[in-house]
Amino acid sequence: MGENGILNVNKPSGCTSFSVVARIRRLTDEKRVGHAGTLDPAATGVLPVCLGQATRITEYLHDLPKEYIAVIELGTTTDTLDGEGRITGTKDASLVTLQLIEKSLTSFVGIIDQVPPAYSAVKIKGRQSYEMAREGIHISHKPRKVRIDLIETLGFKHPHVRIKIQCSKGTYIRSLANDLGEMLGCGAYLKELVRTAYGPFRLDCSVSLDEVRATVATGSFDRLLYAADYPLQEWESRIATQESSLEIVKGHDVQLDDVDPAINRLRLYAPGGKFLAVMELVPETRLWHPEKVFNL
Repeated sequence: MGENGILNVNKPSGCTSFSVVARIRRLTDEKRVGHAGTLDPAATGVLPVCLGQATRITEYLHDLPKEYIAVIELGTTTDTLDGEGRITGTKDASLVTLQLIEKSLTSFVGIIDQVPPAYSAVKIKGRQSYEMAREGIHISHKPRKVRIDLIETLGFKHPHVRIKIQCSKGTYIRSLANDLGEMLGCGAYLKELVRTAYGPFRLDCSVSLDEVRATVATGSFDRLLYAADYPLQEWESRIATQESSLEIVKGHDVQLDDVDPAINRLRLYAPGGKFLAVMELVPETRLWHPEKVFNL
């Protein structure tokens, strides 16, 4: 079909992010399909899927902020830190109060050190961590810096606490649930997870795989696609001259005037308004290099 754009897919529970990509590839016959921001099989919610030339901006999507709604069960721990794993312990959590939960959650806001789960896609010497964990190999990851901008308690009915989290890339909500349980002294695991936002893509505007299938069948699939530059709208942008456009298409560096010296990457458009390129500043020459050129 030669499709170019981004789908805001509502990933269902029980399938991997990769399997969503595979299904969309089969439905659309578009060979270049990729996703941004893996969701665990049990998790649901926003999964941006890029098609055609839009796959070339996937690397820029990882830095977009994410928002989740999570249900955490207190008093139980599992080896995978979620409901998919084997129960490893239980403790009485009946004395845990909402006030204590909210006080504990405040300690996670900001830049924190977080240890990724053993059952994760983190690679160790070329192998994914979860593969080694399933083989019984002990995994001990080093802490990583992640940023949590907001944690809000949405409800508490023992033993379940429902929270909203806004965070940076690389944040594991399973690890957050486990760490909260340790802080409360009763243990905990992630029972449910929904990603409600990924940058500008929101759950209430997402589409199901059934909707994708239906629009492909009726020839209206294009209406589901966001433009490749849609998630880059917070970036600085410029319009190239006709002369510069010709040089950029050839891969040549060009000079761009009136750009803030602190900016090292921006969106560039052709004189007619078409998204032309992602430009990156070359510090040594102060010229702008076309990092990605688009023919959309």
